[in-house]
Amino acid sequence: MNAGTRIAVAGATGRLGSHIVDVLEERGYEVVRISRTDGVDVVTGEGLAEALAGVDTVIDAAAYPSNEQEPATEFFVASAQNLQELGAAAGVRQLVVVSIIGIDHFTAGFLAAKKVHEQEVVKGPLPVRLLRAAQFHEFVEPLLGWIPQENGVKHVPNMRTQLVAARSVAEALVDLATEADAAAAAGNGTIPEIAGPRAETLAGVAALVAARRGEAVRFEGVTDPADPDGEAYESGGLLPGPQATLAGPTFESWLDGEARE
Repeated sequence: MNAGTRIAVAGATGRLGSHIVDVLEERGYEVVRISRTDGVDVVTGEGLAEALAGVDTVIDAAAYPSNEQEPATEFFVASAQNLQELGAAAGVRQLVVVSIIGIDHFTAGFLAAKKVHEQEVVKGPLPVRLLRAAQFHEFVEPLLGWIPQENGVKHVPNMRTQLVAARSVAEALVDLATEADAAAAAGNGTIPEIAGPRAETLAGVAALVAARRGEAVRFEGVTDPADPDGEAYESGGLLPGPQATLAGPTFESWLDGEARE
């Protein structure tokens, strides 16, 4: 597979999708952007059949914008069914889908919805290659903006993760979609994972963000007793397995690079 091959990116304008588009174009592929901004809706199917005409592979990075489990589940089920059915009708050869490390341990919210997505997308006629990724570096700053500050303190979930740059995940997805050896590895019955170089706490990386901004705020990790997945967050449920690909940069290095741009 090389230049001239058409690869569609679902969620092309998103945090991850925009990086996938960049990587594909840098490598000489013809990119078909699938997003509501481009007049294509994976949930309603509007414009999707036309967008998939002549496409070899779809990389699905479309995501629901909140943590609400029910609407997120509905979004993922509809998008999976549409990409499978309309993709098969258009002659698409394969789907490559990004998922999340550790979702087997979680029962609520976006992570539970994403598990349903995995289950639903493999039901269709097209072969599917999954890649589970850790939370993105880019996830931290928006999250902190949603958390209120009280007396100079922000309470954040007591969460451990192995943050990874969205660009690194995009490169891995493109590799999976285009390289023969990656295709062979995907057929061994395991779902490949990609994460950053080291495990970190949300409170720790939040403190790094505040320091770069010059903000006098302290972060404390807290447990929400009402969260059914609280123990999984704290005990490393989001951390990668021993066979995961570890890709830099670290969150601190990535943050320094962002500050210099």
